Amino acid sequence: MAKLSSINKNERRKKLVEKYKAQYAKLRAIADDESRDETERLIARLKMAELPRNANPTRIRNRCELTGRSRAYYRKFRLSRIMLRELGNKGLIPGLTKSSW
Repeated sequence: MAKLSSINKNERRKKLVEKYKAQYAKLRAIADDESRDETERLIARLKMAELPRNANPTRIRNRCELTGRSRAYYRKFRLSRIMLRELGNKGLIPGLTKSSW
């Protein structure tokens, strides 16, 4: 089980990303648009820099839904490798079977 503070910090980041999502996307579009003037693009990048750091979507860490583990995370199942194996062995994940030969 991951530290509760790490899990809560990640949840706060998710809320902040959701709050600034529209503003971040608008500034990102301006900054990446090569048809615009360089000064406009620079101003957009400076405004992006003024936003809180944790408003950037890349700061969110994928974590296991059950344990909060951040490493060895399977996106398809939203679980860590350890929980995937445990639940798979118990037959609790539809379509997942343990191979044996």
